[in-house]
Amino acid sequence: MDERDSEWRCKGATLSHTTAQADFGLTWEEIVRAIRAGKLQYREHSMHGNPWLRLLRREVEALVKKEHGANYLKDRQAQTELARINRELKRLKSQIAALEDRKTKLTARSIK
Repeated sequence: MDERDSEWRCKGATLSHTTAQADFGLTWEEIVRAIRAGKLQYREHSMHGNPWLRLLRREVEALVKKEHGANYLKDRQAQTELARINRELKRLKSQIAALEDRKTKLTARSIK
């Protein structure tokens, strides 16, 4: 296995173009321009007939840092992590509510 190919197989080392757009604030035009300039490598994939590009995370981060600055990159990463944390908290809160409801029902049954 070629060392360059091994990076494509590592978990977390790649991301889709849509994730790059959402997490790093890149536009489709910026991604295409970087690919044509040789700044981004990509692999074409499709899922259920929908095509998408797989990009190397380190190259996307380097592009964002160069185009928008290191502070912008850190801010975007912080925003993305905060959104992930908020989603997880929301999921856990609903799970806690469901467990509390189940507990109340079981407690009411055992009292009767």
